[in-house]
Amino acid sequence: MSDKVTAYVRTEMLEEKAPPSLNTGPLGWIRENLFPNWFSSILTLVSLWIIYKMLVAFIPWAFGGVWNASSLNECREILQGVDAACWAVIHERFWQLMYGFYPDHLYWRPNLALILLIVALVPVLFEGAPRKLLWISVATPFVGPWLLWGGTIWTPVAAALGFVVGIAVYRLTASALSNLAGLVLGPLAAVIWWILLAGRFSDLVSSILPLGIEPVESRMFGGFMLAITLGITGIAASFPLGIILALGRQSNLIIVKTLSVGFIEFIRGVPLITLLFVAQVMLAYFLPKGTDFDIILRVMIMITLFAAAYMAEVIRGGLAALPKGQYEAADALGLNYWQAQRLIIMPQALKIAIPGIVSTFIGLFKDTTLVSIIGLADPIGWVKFIQADAAWNGIVWELYGFVALVFFIICFSMSRYSMYLERKLETGHK
Repeated sequence: MSDKVTAYVRTEMLEEKAPPSLNTGPLGWIRENLFPNWFSSILTLVSLWIIYKMLVAFIPWAFGGVWNASSLNECREILQGVDAACWAVIHERFWQLMYGFYPDHLYWRPNLALILLIVALVPVLFEGAPRKLLWISVATPFVGPWLLWGGTIWTPVAAALGFVVGIAVYRLTASALSNLAGLVLGPLAAVIWWILLAGRFSDLVSSILPLGIEPVESRMFGGFMLAITLGITGIAASFPLGIILALGRQSNLIIVKTLSVGFIEFIRGVPLITLLFVAQVMLAYFLPKGTDFDIILRVMIMITLFAAAYMAEVIRGGLAALPKGQYEAADALGLNYWQAQRLIIMPQALKIAIPGIVSTFIGLFKDTTLVSIIGLADPIGWVKFIQADAAWNGIVWELYGFVALVFFIICFSMSRYSMYLERKLETGHK
C-alpha cells in the first residue's frame, strides 16, 4: 500500500493577481459600453464620425465669432467673409434677453428674488440642508412676487393672511363638524379673503402705514425673467393641485370624482395655446366691466391648470402602481383616509411617479415659450424683437442657440436632480 497522499484541497494560497487591464478602468468602460460586440462597434464608429464632422464645422464657427460689434453688417466687416458666429448680438442685447423692459436700476430686485428662490429650494430638495431655511421657503412665495412687482408691502402680507384664515376655518370646522367640511370650507374661506377682503385690507393698512417699493407694471416683464417666473409658479402651484385632482379622480364621492374627471379630461383635450388665448382675450368678457386682471396672472392661472391636469394623471399612475396590500396595511393600522394618504400611500406613489413628475415639470417650463404668441416678451418674443431691428435683421442661429442653451441648462439640471432623487429613494425594482 502506497504511503503517498493525494491532496484534494489546496494547502497553499496563491497570490492575488490584478484584473485584466482591458476589463477595468476607462478601457473596461469603453469595451463594455462602446464595443461590446461587432454591431455596437459599428454604431460607435459611425456616431464618432458624425460627431467629428459636426465639431469640425461648429468649433471654428462658434469660437471664431465676433463679440464686439454694433450691428450684423459690422460683424461681417470684421469677419471679412469668414463663416463664423456674430455673438455681438448677445453681448449687445444680453440684459434685454434676461429682463426684457424691466428698469435697469431695479435689476437687483429680480436678482434677489432668484437668490431667495434658490435658498428656499435647498431645504425642500436636499434632506441634509438646515431646517431653519424652511422659514425662507415659506416666505419666498410672498416676498418674491413683491420684489418683482413692487408696490406696498401689505399686499404680500394680505396674501399670507389668506392661508392663515383658511387654516383657522379648516381647524374650527373640522373639530365642530367633520374633516370633509373643513376641507371644503377652509379653502373657500381663503378664496373669499383673497378675492373680496385682501385688497381692502392692504389699502386700509397702507393708508395708515405706507411701506413699499417702486411698482413695476407687468408689461415691463420679459426675457428669461418672465419664463422663470411663469415656470416656477406653474410648477409650484400645479403639483399640489395635481395631487388633489388625482385623489379626487379616485374618490368614492360621485360629485368629487365627476368634477375631477371632467376637469382633467377637458384640460387635456384642449391645447395650451387655446387656454392662453382665453386668458388674453375671452376672460375679460366674463369679468365685471372695468376689472383690471393682470395678464401675467391670467397666464399663470391657465398654465397652472393645464399642468395640474397632466400632473394628476402622472400621480394617478403612481397610485395605481401601489399593491392593494399597502391600502390594507393602512386600514389594519387604524389610520383614517388622510393619515393613510400622508404617511403610507402618497409617499410611495410620488416615489414611483418621480420620472413622470419631473418630465411634466420640464415640459411645463419649455411650454412657457408659447406666451410669445399672445404678445408677452419671453425669450422667443425678444428674439423676434431683436430680429426686427434693422441693425440685427438677418441674424438667426446665434439668438436661438443662446436661448436653447439656457433652456437646456435649466431642464438638464431638473433631469439630473430627478436621477439623483431616484437613486436616493431607490425607486427602481431590484
